[in-house]
Amino acid sequence: MELLHAAMKLAMNEVSINRSTMNSPKRAFITGITGQDGSYLTELLLEKGYEIHGLIRRSSSFNTSRIDHIYRDRHNQDARIFLHYGDLSDATNLNRLLKGIKPDEIYHLGAQSHVRVSFDMPEYTGDVTGVGTVRLLDAILESGVQTRFYQASSSEMFGKAQQVPQNETTPFYPRSPYGCAKLYAYWLTVNYREAYNIYACNGILFNHESPRRGETFVTRKITRAVARILAKKQHEIFLGNLDAKRDWGFAGDYVEAMWLMLQQEKPEDFVIATGETHTVKEFMELAFGMVGLDYREYVKIDPKYYRPTEVDLLIGDASKARKQLNWRPKMSFPELVREMVKADLINEDIDPREVMRN
Repeated sequence: MELLHAAMKLAMNEVSINRSTMNSPKRAFITGITGQDGSYLTELLLEKGYEIHGLIRRSSSFNTSRIDHIYRDRHNQDARIFLHYGDLSDATNLNRLLKGIKPDEIYHLGAQSHVRVSFDMPEYTGDVTGVGTVRLLDAILESGVQTRFYQASSSEMFGKAQQVPQNETTPFYPRSPYGCAKLYAYWLTVNYREAYNIYACNGILFNHESPRRGETFVTRKITRAVARILAKKQHEIFLGNLDAKRDWGFAGDYVEAMWLMLQQEKPEDFVIATGETHTVKEFMELAFGMVGLDYREYVKIDPKYYRPTEVDLLIGDASKARKQLNWRPKMSFPELVREMVKADLINEDIDPREVMRN
């Protein structure tokens, strides 16, 4: 980690890239590289031989833990990840970065992505999640870079679902500032594709989780609580709507769909989902049950975690992705919960083999 931090200090402002060799690898630019999806996508692209450039916000502390294990000092010959300071609110810097990096593919994952928080910070969410996408699309136009653009759209755009399950033709009805901002970004991506002939596509991803999920998201909040309760560091967990139904998949599976979208002959939009739905209560019952606990003994309801407008049911129909991308989720719902519980037990220095049931 110290090597990563030292290298970042040297490399952040260096944008000009030399592509002198004829056999240079594909180059990807990822916003949100330090997030859950960004880290899994980076691993996937490294396996495929890409050179990776990631956008990272300036902070007094580093937030690179999800990619520390794959980062190499930029002075190493095998270094293929390069990080650049920037922000989705800074159009000038985005333009400068694209001119210097000249990416073959852009994966726009950066956003204020917490739905409940978006009610408390609607203006910020709109600026970063919505208008930030316009700034990036405009930077593609102004820089003249020939690239392919992936927009991380969200099932939250369906909100108050108008049909079940939801697919690419389902009408949108967002129920949060986050959903509204994502919908704005979605339509701008479509507009720039049609108006300027940019290769730009939307991946409408349903909920996808992993051991790298942020600790304030309900799934990780639950699995972390399981481990901390066993470690006697926590005695209860406060949640909101336990009856909300979601289509939960594994983030590592979903980033493969992102990559596949940019490998097609023409840009199209795709729903990515498992086609199964489970309640928060089901997730919790499974997670606590894996270590022999009854969730009802530990769960408390706190009204502050209810959304002003709730999304009751989301379940996706990914048949288009199955047919055209040959994509299918690999990890099942029980396997996902198990992996998340196992990882959080290890984080608390608890041997999963000693406490987890088969």
